[in-house]
Amino acid sequence: MSIHSRARLVVDARAIVALGGPLLGNNLSITGMAFADTVMAGQLGAVDLGGLAIGAATFNLFMFMGFGLLMATSPSVAHAYGANDTYKVTSYARQSWWLVLALSILLFTGMRQADWFLPAIGISEDVLPVAVGYIHAISWGMPGLLAFFSLRYMSEGLGRTKPIMFTGFLGLTVNVIGNWIFIYGKFGAPALGAVGCGVATAISIWLMFFAMFLHVRTHRAYRPFNFFARIDPPNWPVLGELTRIGAPIAGSILAEGGLFVAAALMMGGMGAVTAAGHQIALNYAAFMFMVPLAISSATTIHVGHTLGRGDLIGARNAGLIGVVMCAIVMTVSAIVILLFNDQIAALYTRDLPVRELAASLLLMAALFQFSDGVQVGAAGALRGFKDTTIPMALCIFSYWVVGFTFAYYFGVHRGEGPVLVWVGLNVGLTISAVLLVVRYWLVTKARLRDQRPA
Repeated sequence: MSIHSRARLVVDARAIVALGGPLLGNNLSITGMAFADTVMAGQLGAVDLGGLAIGAATFNLFMFMGFGLLMATSPSVAHAYGANDTYKVTSYARQSWWLVLALSILLFTGMRQADWFLPAIGISEDVLPVAVGYIHAISWGMPGLLAFFSLRYMSEGLGRTKPIMFTGFLGLTVNVIGNWIFIYGKFGAPALGAVGCGVATAISIWLMFFAMFLHVRTHRAYRPFNFFARIDPPNWPVLGELTRIGAPIAGSILAEGGLFVAAALMMGGMGAVTAAGHQIALNYAAFMFMVPLAISSATTIHVGHTLGRGDLIGARNAGLIGVVMCAIVMTVSAIVILLFNDQIAALYTRDLPVRELAASLLLMAALFQFSDGVQVGAAGALRGFKDTTIPMALCIFSYWVVGFTFAYYFGVHRGEGPVLVWVGLNVGLTISAVLLVVRYWLVTKARLRDQRPA
């Protein structure tokens, strides 16, 4: 490797770390809310924890639809900002508000139907009331969450990620205090148990949105774009572009996230202890996943900025560096889980059967850490190139044709239990990692050959 190449590698890695560090802070805050929910509700027993697991998984399913579509704002703004096109930056941001409005109506309405669709898919009756109550409570936060995502991804595209971190810290703080109040019935509030987690999270989401809104409205860095000078009418070509990029992103996220949701629902049919043990293992795995997820988002932004400047070779190398960084982080994560799986499970619950199952499932989670890191890094790099449709198809094939089929057939149909469900998750993530890396290599190679920078 030449001195110039090494210097460029360092520059790219530093840029990704600078963008990704605050995003990691935000991601850890968000998953910290789920961690706090799980630990605080876990003290109430397996029924509350199992109901929380089903409710949170269902909420995540709806959330994936929303933020996946809005994620198109980030690479679109990044390309425009890299090309110094102020008008396009503003247009993308304002048009994303129309997506927020449409998604808010659709997703809120869907979540309010939990009292009939959860029984229809066979959720165990012992956890059903808690799950439905949680979903109904947190549904009031969905419009605020989508509005926050719109502002977040606009700010990401501009390379301004620190405000996102601070709003995440605010949300975590309010969520923990709210949990204490609404789970256990403090200051005259009713003791709602795990349902109180949904109330606290909805409140914290709205506070995050208002904090981000005030920052964007008042900070001088956003003044050249004049985002709030007016509300533009729907611009169908721009909305079409955002939807064309964002819908496949939503599809990819839904394919992966939906696989984990499906796993949680499969566990829900196996009783409260199984659902609770799965929730603990999944919560910790999701906590560690926040690191490569931040690197992936930073890679999307950095690749977008580089392409906007017309540097195709630099963009390709930046994407590869992002993938390698994700893989390294998740290798370390796997080692930590292998060494301390039982101690990790003990942090969540004193219920011995739940703890033992969670510890065994954490061992399975360790096996897919590397694959999960590689696939999320490659997905982020591809989004930087605005390549989203084929990656979505690859994700659907990996997670659902292969991973879900394996998990359901062996874990549920043949009655082999939760461990085989998690083996299916491993298989799906590994195939996805391989296919997305190959896709990135082929796409960037073709772009270099054609020399048509975005």
